[in-house]
Amino acid sequence: MDLLLKEKFLKLWKKYFNDAVLPITVYFSETDNGVKHAILPKGRSCLICELAKIWKGQSACYTGETLKCGGAKRYLGYAPGMRENFEYFLSCGIPGEMEGERYKQSPEIVLETQKLLHILPSKDKYVIFKRWDNLGETDEPEVVIFFATPDVLSGLFTLANFDTVKPDAGVFVPFSAGCGSIIHYPYLEIDKENPRAVIGMFDPSARPCVPKDTLSFSVPIKRFEKMINYMEESFLITDTWKEVKERIK
Repeated sequence: MDLLLKEKFLKLWKKYFNDAVLPITVYFSETDNGVKHAILPKGRSCLICELAKIWKGQSACYTGETLKCGGAKRYLGYAPGMRENFEYFLSCGIPGEMEGERYKQSPEIVLETQKLLHILPSKDKYVIFKRWDNLGETDEPEVVIFFATPDVLSGLFTLANFDTVKPDAGVFVPFSAGCGSIIHYPYLEIDKENPRAVIGMFDPSARPCVPKDTLSFSVPIKRFEKMINYMEESFLITDTWKEVKERIK
């Protein structure tokens, strides 16, 4: 991690976003990089809920064995196959056997959506989560994840579109589970010439894990570095943003 870039962002974030919550970062690694391993939770588990400890300043290292949620395993690449009857679980359910989430109209639509899902190459790798201010020189963050209120999100969205021509070239919003929107889809952008940011956390199942006025904004580090360098020449220095900034406490 470029520590000069780390400190530059911390100063600019404070300057233009007041005391808004710092982003967390995620990256896959061949080693655990000395980060404390997450413990397999008891009972039902959602990765988004578990990330609360990262927002509060802890760091955590996961593997396919310590991720309990089947959706997280799949979106992070540890379980390439669908669980049995998943197409019914996400849609109409099975009368007398399974209640469906009804996020898709039919099992057939679910099956078609799964054909489009690209599996991340995370097998046998660790996945490490750290808040931005806890990053060290040996960390190599690949995606930066904000959990943002509307005012903060408007700033991030506008900054991500600062150097783009097409209206959808800077940011997009895919239908996805919560963990898919903050990790899976941003990772699919990493190797592109002009990677886009992803707005997410629309998954009703994940909503209880975040504050009611919060969505996510996730961006590959390559794109995020450009956003940092644009901050001092962008709308953030105008009186328009000063008015918005005053509401960010």
